[in-house]
Amino acid sequence: MLALHHSNSSSSSLIPRSSNGSRGEAVSGVALEMSQRGNLTASAVMVVVLPMTLGIVSNIVALFILANAYWLQRRRSKATFLLYATSLVVTDFMGHVIPGALVLRLYLSGDVRPEDSSASDGMCQFLGGSMVFFGLCPLFLGCAMAAERCLGVTKPLLHSSLVTSTRTKMCLCAIWLAALCVALLPCLQLGSYTYQDPGTWCFIQVLSDIHEADVAFVLLFSGLGLSSLAAAVVCNTISGLTLVLARIRRKPGSHHSAKSHDIEMVVQLVGITVTSCICWCPLLIIGLMTAIRSYTGSIGEDLPNYKILLVMGVRLATWNQILDPWVYILLRRTVLRKIYLIAKCQAGLGGNLFGCLDSTSPTESEKNEVNQA
Repeated sequence: MLALHHSNSSSSSLIPRSSNGSRGEAVSGVALEMSQRGNLTASAVMVVVLPMTLGIVSNIVALFILANAYWLQRRRSKATFLLYATSLVVTDFMGHVIPGALVLRLYLSGDVRPEDSSASDGMCQFLGGSMVFFGLCPLFLGCAMAAERCLGVTKPLLHSSLVTSTRTKMCLCAIWLAALCVALLPCLQLGSYTYQDPGTWCFIQVLSDIHEADVAFVLLFSGLGLSSLAAAVVCNTISGLTLVLARIRRKPGSHHSAKSHDIEMVVQLVGITVTSCICWCPLLIIGLMTAIRSYTGSIGEDLPNYKILLVMGVRLATWNQILDPWVYILLRRTVLRKIYLIAKCQAGLGGNLFGCLDSTSPTESEKNEVNQA
């Protein structure tokens, strides 16, 4: 998140020198400068508050929908997926509130120059660890959800015997524990957290004073994140192809086809994976490139550009926690059915949208048709 620099010069330097010694004009200049600073600070705070509020509302809405769906379908095969999805939304919610509150505090208290930071700064260490923890957790959860659905689609009998509610909860605990262990590695002197330019957020040391441990830490963080995304892409591709082939191979008179909730879950997983790739790949790749170039001393005059790229990467990554719940909200079967019926109605009524909205209550035959589609 990008903040504005606060000048460290004294207020006396802001007083314009005049041969006539006009103190009234000097005071007016200082007042104008302070007013401008106040306006800039208020604008900067809004940059943090608005996305934070949107993320909190989005995750609460998605959590309510998921909790209701899990309560209704807790004994069905979809219960495991709903448990994973609920855990993902809860993690996104906490990852939006905790780091967001710390960044907002830094905005209000003023910038901290990266060169003034130290390893004993508890707030920076906690903020950096939170960003790593809440960054890895959604990627790990997305990978686990994709693997679970791939097993359920390709090997349903094996899935029913292996995947239970207890094992799912154990897997969730293992994911959170693994992400926590990675985030706590700087406590073991493997890597470090520091304030990043412009001094309103903390992350892994990647820009200056890079050591072998810092490069190893960045490599581990980026490697785990990119590997999770790659595994999720592979699993979702296999699941999607399996469902498509099952549909193609279905005999004309047969009623056996892929279950609609399997298709719904795979579609949601594809949406979550695409969103995670778009939001997280830039930061993971830029952070790794920056650390390697800083360590080898080849970053040179490109240092300001990499600082800007890091800030843009973090901003983009924070949108993953906002978009994840909307992927589930918008790609539910009921919403997709409504869209399908509206599109079908528009085709039949020559594009009359209002007529379609009045006649989109699906009948049983239309529901079956949508499920097959």
